[in-house]
Amino acid sequence: MNFVNILWSQYLVNIIDILIVTYIIYRIILLLKGTRAVQILIGILILLVITFFAHDIFHFRTLSWMLENFWLAAVVIIAVVFQPEIRYALVQLGSQHWTKIISMPEPSYINEVIEAIKEISERKGGALIVFEKDVGLKEYIETGTTVNAAISRDLIVSLFNKESPLHDGAVIIRDGMLVAAGCVLPLSSSESKLSKTFGTRHSAGLGLSEITDAIVIIVSEETAKVSAAVNGKITGNVDPDQLRLNLMDSFWKTSRKSVFSRIGLK
Repeated sequence: MNFVNILWSQYLVNIIDILIVTYIIYRIILLLKGTRAVQILIGILILLVITFFAHDIFHFRTLSWMLENFWLAAVVIIAVVFQPEIRYALVQLGSQHWTKIISMPEPSYINEVIEAIKEISERKGGALIVFEKDVGLKEYIETGTTVNAAISRDLIVSLFNKESPLHDGAVIIRDGMLVAAGCVLPLSSSESKLSKTFGTRHSAGLGLSEITDAIVIIVSEETAKVSAAVNGKITGNVDPDQLRLNLMDSFWKTSRKSVFSRIGLK
């Protein structure tokens, strides 16, 4: 028993401690990867280095005083600057998607969505289709018109008809039902991720994917091409049939694999 206590106190506890810290740093890196926060983080690290040199190497009293006072308020500044990333991390933590282990029946409604996307694309129309996952989208559903209807190709095509008053907004799908249409989504805070061929629909789709785990499908009215936004990343010119397989993987298999791993989004 004494040996076990020594082993734990001197070795195992330190190993577990290091592993936990390593995992936290790894998750933070994944969270910040590809966002503006990376440049901000680099700037903070540079300030840390300058503070060290000013205080401990060159002994610049005035500069050291200014930097030390800056770091007193750094916690508030960082919380404001990283607000979108912190919010997304907390939402992901609170969703507890890891507790869902019950298999779902094959979602046949996905075929209806894909056929609608193909028809809208052929007609050179636009569309913005959101699939809710673990993070609830109630606040965005409330911005649109309640539908609560079974999903069909004809319904989706009619909602995005240019004569429809709801065609400029997004439709939101939850648990195999089309719950709302004409919904307003938040625009992306990372416009640098959008190419010149992307428009407002793409910015809205990317914006929602940056703060939730929703899957957003966009059909461009200008190019008739299909794009997909997930986890704060957007992929253009997606093949609808490949998209069908990715969506089936996401909503049918309990492994919860990354829905767009086959098109380069991890």
